[in-house]
Amino acid sequence: MSEIDYMTVNRANWNERVPIHLASDFYDVPAFKSGRDAIRGFELAEVGEVNGRDLVHLQCHFGLDTLSWARHGARVTGLDLSDTAIEAARVLAAETGIPARFEAGDVYGAPATLGRTYDIVYTGIGALVWLPDLTRWAETVRALLRPGGFLYLAEFHPFADVLDDETGSQVTHDYFHAGPQVWDDPHSYAGEGTVSSSTSVQFQHGLGEVVTAVAGAGLRVEFLHEHDHTLFRRFAVLEERDGAYRQPEGGPRLPLMYSLKATLE
Repeated sequence: MSEIDYMTVNRANWNERVPIHLASDFYDVPAFKSGRDAIRGFELAEVGEVNGRDLVHLQCHFGLDTLSWARHGARVTGLDLSDTAIEAARVLAAETGIPARFEAGDVYGAPATLGRTYDIVYTGIGALVWLPDLTRWAETVRALLRPGGFLYLAEFHPFADVLDDETGSQVTHDYFHAGPQVWDDPHSYAGEGTVSSSTSVQFQHGLGEVVTAVAGAGLRVEFLHEHDHTLFRRFAVLEERDGAYRQPEGGPRLPLMYSLKATLE
């Protein structure tokens, strides 16, 4: 984009978030070091057995999910735009004794940066909004996969982003907003403290755009699951039940997350 260098802006923003997140209750690094699994139950069930398989985690932040997959037996690589996050991931891997490779770099340059292919490309929750071009992203995923390997994506559902923050019952935003969204907020979603590099750039992607990009890259979509729960109180009315946030019991349910698996044949 010509108006703003989204990668430079977002890297600066995320570099400052890292120490805040490391100290946060949301990520709870001490519990992870003591053995807590950072992978959600539905992801474990949908991905299946990873023992002995090569897995790359794109946009891995400081590596809690990446290292959790290693605890399940995968040989893992993590890649993230933030070099500060990657430094923290390497320290965490060393402190826990979990073998892992972590590299700093742009997602679109991952095949060149990593120089190898994988059985599983995993990309975690809250990642796609930082990418402007999903067609190019899906082509990157294909380039990273071996024949028979698969992409697994778990994400926040884009439908939730069009609703009001209080009740989640009123449409207040444009689902088909195509352009970049520039935000100026010194706070992060996790932890205490503020950042001086408060500008970030995000990109909205509808569900159809995601599926079309993946199919267009030559991957066979095996499933697209929509989930009625999320990981934080997205709307004020959500209740915490069964380890996730959900609509009040007895009321209409909404799609708050989704997951997708697609295979390279």
